[in-house]
Amino acid sequence: MSGSAFTLQTSGPGTDLEAQRDGDAAAPASLRSRIDVSVTSRIEDVEAVWRKLTAPAIESPGQSFDFIRLWVGDRQIAPENQRYVLGSVDGEPVALLPLHRKRVHGLPVFTWFPGANAGCYAPIVDADRLVALGPEGRASLWAAMTASLKGAEVIYLRSIPVEVGGHEDLFGELGTQLRVETLYRAEFPSWEQCDKLQRSKSRRKHDRQQGDRLAALGEVSFCELRNGDDTGLALATMFQQRSARFKAMGVRDPFVHDRLFNFYQALARPDSGVDLRLHVLRLDGEIVAVRYNVVHNDRMFCLISSMSDDPRIQGGSPGKQCLLRVMQTVFDQGIGVFDMGQGFTDEKRHWCNVQKPLRQHYVGLTRKGALVVHAHRNFQKARAAIKANPQLKAAARNLRQLVDRLGPTAPAAASDQLD
Repeated sequence: MSGSAFTLQTSGPGTDLEAQRDGDAAAPASLRSRIDVSVTSRIEDVEAVWRKLTAPAIESPGQSFDFIRLWVGDRQIAPENQRYVLGSVDGEPVALLPLHRKRVHGLPVFTWFPGANAGCYAPIVDADRLVALGPEGRASLWAAMTASLKGAEVIYLRSIPVEVGGHEDLFGELGTQLRVETLYRAEFPSWEQCDKLQRSKSRRKHDRQQGDRLAALGEVSFCELRNGDDTGLALATMFQQRSARFKAMGVRDPFVHDRLFNFYQALARPDSGVDLRLHVLRLDGEIVAVRYNVVHNDRMFCLISSMSDDPRIQGGSPGKQCLLRVMQTVFDQGIGVFDMGQGFTDEKRHWCNVQKPLRQHYVGLTRKGALVVHAHRNFQKARAAIKANPQLKAAARNLRQLVDRLGPTAPAAASDQLD
């Protein structure tokens, strides 16, 4: 592991605060600390620190060591395109940035390993130590860590929550930011509390009517599958249902286009290290809805959901009935936070009582990189404006469908994508 040391500086370049200690004994602790930064291209080198920092909680499966380990293996990412940047303060690990160097339209960029495969991402940190550094200390830590990165023009960190672990703006000093999306979560101590707060009398009646219509078509059953269970049929059906949905919408299928089947199957294996919960709804034994979730401690993250497109059963809304049964079971199993991802949908309106703003973070590593940051921020602003306007959103979707039809039919490499 290569390493370099940096001294916290808050008064501008060239100011050595270590030399000021004796003359300013009353200075805050964050100004009398030492930052050490180490960089490696081997994920094994940071495993122990990574697992320790994420033991209490994670904000995303993208912060899970095993999730990223499997992603790197499945994508066959070369060591020279992996960076694991560890920042320590006075010898104690405080922050870890796991980054993938990609080429996007020929431009080398450091970013998260997965793309839009999880609802959000964030640096892996000891939140209490990071808070104790204060704004100036955090700015120095991030500056030291990002300065250690060579070989790209830009660092682009998508979908970082503004609030983490009860701390507001914990990553406010990390580059420049742009708020573009919202993350939706359901946080309840029990199903009884969730039902009381999220379902009105009319909502319960509506759910019951849909359930009755589905039950009238045959025997309805629901189960939860975990790592090592026979998940093959459920996974295959889920991907088929998603493909049918993408086709009906006229948009590209990311699971096919980005060749993601093997990765999600690998997560379900007994030795994956990732706690998988696959919720399956059946009608007369046939799978009609699936939800693919990852669990860490008391948090569950939904990564994929699907339902049958058979018009015969649409009146029974199998997708909503599957989610209802998930809500009725998981909170009483010890789950306290159910993360449903970013982007507003009907199901999130019904069930989610927590909304978390998300920001994109940028660091231009070169002059060219700074220009790219400016351009991409403007692009993100324009895209957000289009998504907020129904007419523009429809026009943009039609254009994307046309590009997909006219474009190459072979799957594109995931490393060429940058959201």
